[in-house]
Amino acid sequence: MPPLVFEPILRCARWGGRRLGTLLGKAIGTETDYAESWELAHQQNADSVVDGGPFDGQSMSQLLARHAEQIFGRQSSLSQFPLLIKFLDANDWLSLQVHPNDEQAKVYGADQNGKTEAWVILEAQPDSRICTGYRPGLTADEIRHRLNNSTIEECLHLISVKPGDCVFVTAGTVHALGPGIVLAEIQQQSDLTFRLYDWGRMGTDGNPRPLHIEQAMECTRLEEDPVLPVTPQVLQAGSHRIEELVSCEHFSIRRHSASVPFQLKGSGAFSILIVLESGVVLEWDGDFRNLPFGTTALIPAACSDVTVIPRNGRIAILEIDRPEY
Repeated sequence: MPPLVFEPILRCARWGGRRLGTLLGKAIGTETDYAESWELAHQQNADSVVDGGPFDGQSMSQLLARHAEQIFGRQSSLSQFPLLIKFLDANDWLSLQVHPNDEQAKVYGADQNGKTEAWVILEAQPDSRICTGYRPGLTADEIRHRLNNSTIEECLHLISVKPGDCVFVTAGTVHALGPGIVLAEIQQQSDLTFRLYDWGRMGTDGNPRPLHIEQAMECTRLEEDPVLPVTPQVLQAGSHRIEELVSCEHFSIRRHSASVPFQLKGSGAFSILIVLESGVVLEWDGDFRNLPFGTTALIPAACSDVTVIPRNGRIAILEIDRPEY
């Protein structure tokens, strides 16, 4: 089975912009609020479809029904693709929000997953910030009071970010993205989001967007240190540099920066590649595929070893897999 690329699922939102098209080359329309490009999804209302190659037009559900062992390999007991890959364009503040963990998610459906996620910043303005976690000493009553009088911002850790930063946000961490940021998001396959605060804005219908304060409070860890960008662990230096950004029970993320071709050895399980800088050519069994900047590819377990060939100078890609514990 060859590497698979899927059609982006584009979503508009109040806080989106146009950089999914202008920066990442997604086929956006005339709207000014394109917020998310779902690159690899397997949900009831978002089922990714293969773009090109021998499996063109097949959905993720169809692929897993027919070829689960080829895709998952030794992880073939999985019934759902476990990761959701996105690009986000934050042209304004996202709502202050929190996601449940796996146990909490089951309250909302037996098939629901928690949502731990990681952000890799592609573009940020000099004053771009995120918020991650509450300042120490807050109680649930204090948070409700602050929400009611719109002073919750005073209680948040506000962190500056820059291109190349990786931020690891575990389930239960209150967070929001600020304007000027484009990022790649790696997360559990989940769309459970509880809005705690929306900065007093109105939705497109002229009314406030719904909040989920009680659900958010049930999921939130109250006292937490600032969630700062991770310190990459250098696994290999030189013309092919490898850094480990995140390793948790849900996913591992490594960043490859290279000016020379390099090979990714098959591991008996799937992996995902995201092209972050320049463009690459993938080569396997004498076949080739161009992957421009901003492309996501699924490497099935049944795919042979893949060679990554830089097209123009130095490239950067993310390699993502699901650890086995």
